[in-house]
Amino acid sequence: METADVVWMPRKATVAWACARAAVVEAGPGAFSLPVPRRVLVNGEDRGLTDRVVVYVEGLEPGTRNVVRLEPVDGSAPWEAVVETPPESVRLDVRDFGAAGDGRRDDTGSIQAAVACCAEGGTVEVPAGRYRVSSLWFKDGVSLHLAQGAELLAVYDREGRAFLPPSQARTDDGAPYPLGTWEGESCAMFAAVVNAVGVRDACVYGPGTVDGRATADTWWHDPKRIRVAARPRLVFFEGCERVALVGCTLRDSPSWNVHPVLCRDARFLCLALKGPADSPNTDGVNPESCTGVLVSGCEFSVGDDCVAIKSGKLSMERPVRPPCTAVRVTHCSMHDGHGAVVIGSETAGGVSDVVVEDCVFTRTDRGLRVKTRRGRGRDSLVTSVVFRRIAMEGVGVPFVVNAFYNCDPDGMEAWVQDRSCRPVDATTPRLGPFTFEDIAVRGARWCAAWVAGLPEDPVDRLVFRRVSVAFDDDPDEGAPAMAGGVDALSRGGLVVSGVRLLDCDDVVLSGVDGPLLTVDGVEVPAGDGLRRAR
Repeated sequence: METADVVWMPRKATVAWACARAAVVEAGPGAFSLPVPRRVLVNGEDRGLTDRVVVYVEGLEPGTRNVVRLEPVDGSAPWEAVVETPPESVRLDVRDFGAAGDGRRDDTGSIQAAVACCAEGGTVEVPAGRYRVSSLWFKDGVSLHLAQGAELLAVYDREGRAFLPPSQARTDDGAPYPLGTWEGESCAMFAAVVNAVGVRDACVYGPGTVDGRATADTWWHDPKRIRVAARPRLVFFEGCERVALVGCTLRDSPSWNVHPVLCRDARFLCLALKGPADSPNTDGVNPESCTGVLVSGCEFSVGDDCVAIKSGKLSMERPVRPPCTAVRVTHCSMHDGHGAVVIGSETAGGVSDVVVEDCVFTRTDRGLRVKTRRGRGRDSLVTSVVFRRIAMEGVGVPFVVNAFYNCDPDGMEAWVQDRSCRPVDATTPRLGPFTFEDIAVRGARWCAAWVAGLPEDPVDRLVFRRVSVAFDDDPDEGAPAMAGGVDALSRGGLVVSGVRLLDCDDVVLSGVDGPLLTVDGVEVPAGDGLRRAR
């Protein structure tokens, strides 16, 4: 009897984003990459192989129905998504506006002219070439496509570069009008390479590169000193709705790579963010006081935190530091940064509803990190935070919750670092609950977790569920958190203080030197689910 061939019915993939000529498709389950590559077919046309869970495709036709099919090379079931692209009103080429793309001429004016002339729903095309630019500004409904081989090369110019003034302007009804900020405070800031203020339905997409061209002799020299204005970002979105940055490579940013502030529905997909490990404050994506942020399919290798979720400091007026909410970080690879996914330390407006899942962290100093301090205020409630299905390797400390973060000029003063119980007042932040589940760590170095809540207002609830941590055979020593009086550790267990309820459920530690759990000021330590690996 002959055996019938197996016919796999395609599984449904999710369309995470689409514009007139490109789309991002998520075909899970999985983390950042898959062991079995998949062939990408767009309307039957072979586009090559990929091992990514989240896939960027371009070359679609505007206003059409497109089928994206991902076929595993081992013959298992394919994934398929239908992409309905919106129409495109016009397509303008920056070369028709005088852009040379030769790496010598300043092409800022030509590219800006193309953006200014583009009708809503249109696309500005930047073909392959090297385009020297200072700052570009976007408007509603315009897409900028960076083609393969297109590079926007930032010009270093402290004297001639535009900057945004501090956030002191007012609308006609007296409300604050936010503009320049620096690390959560009102401050003049140099304009980014790509800027959008108050813009809707705009995007920058394509396989091209935005290169900040920062060096130790330019923007990275004496980085904390404000000279004329604070260092620029590569991409800055403020007060925008339905904006996206997709498919690009971001390299050598002067400071934070991507900084969305007060935005709604912002998407950062399939990006490669690159900077030397010693480049100062070159965070990857830092959403501040935003609602609805998706970071997915991105690869980070930067000089500071890969993703840092923020909401300003108390010096900012309350209307311009609302909570940062509804943030999703999925299917990302983060390596060689200070922290992989971080909340804080600027959290005066609060942070809530954060989910980090299906990610890979490699050689970051810390994995999942919450940092705050006295002085952030009672609005600084960091709550409803879930980290799950994450693999880490070679990290210093997988989990850090630090309410004594020693940032700012007064960060080491006694009222910030005092471990005794102080009065709860208008400057006291609040933390929890936090859930860490389905997480596997290999090659950890300093300790499994370091948690220090405030004694006057402890972390509400801390849950570790189905977590395994295995230590490196010969690790270095390191301070697990940036706070006063923290000694270097190596192969330590869970070090927990200032927590109302600690719940360990199926937590396995391997290679710990000393106790598995050290607690101080934990009201309900539920540690029955914590054990040493056999």
